[in-house]
Amino acid sequence: MMSQPDHQADVRPWPFRTRVAAGAWAFAEPRFEWRRLLAELGGTFFLVLVAAGADVVNAVSGGQVGRAAAVTAPGIMVLALIYTIGETSGAHLNPAVTLAFAARGNFPWRRVPGYLVAQLAGAAAAAGLLRLLFGLAGGVGRTAPGHGIGSGTAVVVEAVLTFGLITVILGTASGARNVGHNAAIAIGGYVALAGLWASPVSGASMNPARSFGPALMSGDLRYLWIYVAGPLAGGLLAVALAWALRGRPSAAAGIAAQGTAESPDPVTNPAGSHREPAVASGGRP
Repeated sequence: MMSQPDHQADVRPWPFRTRVAAGAWAFAEPRFEWRRLLAELGGTFFLVLVAAGADVVNAVSGGQVGRAAAVTAPGIMVLALIYTIGETSGAHLNPAVTLAFAARGNFPWRRVPGYLVAQLAGAAAAAGLLRLLFGLAGGVGRTAPGHGIGSGTAVVVEAVLTFGLITVILGTASGARNVGHNAAIAIGGYVALAGLWASPVSGASMNPARSFGPALMSGDLRYLWIYVAGPLAGGLLAVALAWALRGRPSAAAGIAAQGTAESPDPVTNPAGSHREPAVASGGRP
């Protein structure tokens, strides 16, 4: 959506329009929200199915998956999902990412609860399927500190890893969307790289939803707080760094934060086909 002078601002009453940046208007399309929530639910389902499933299948197959493959698979899945659903929902797939985009000013706070519920539901569904198929093998893929690693060390590692992840996301995304070569390769690569060196310490979750589903379905919630507190703290630190380095989000980023799952109808979307293509992904009101 292109920015327009104030005298051309949409005349429809609030809440059918939302001010997202000085001199620029984005038009809310609530009827498309179900698509975005469905995309987040399905995307998080597949991410957790692969991330937790790698541990489960490794357990039931006698170690045929291996640690390197188990931590690389989620990175590849993230890459694939960004290309698949990035234009629809933004491919957040992670409560820490959604909250970071909102704190950065690129994503509407009113849409955060729906995204969080969709992500947690997708994670629980994936872990539920693993529990149904394989029982408690591999702890249903739950994340926990490594052998001899204290909870304090694990939470700091998760915070640092998530700080890096969110920094990469905010640096490669356009507004609140992860889409395109830059975001997909950078984010997927970071997820795999973080897992390769840090998974023996904390599990390298970086995602409260990824840890929530398996913890819930395994009935073991002892360490879940680590994978909530660590990623949220790391995400907020990354947002603070983004504000310090780049200041306020640009008008283009604010508009891009609204996503592209919109109507081409010139009445409901006056920008119509004149909208510039997105480079990275996230939702819209």
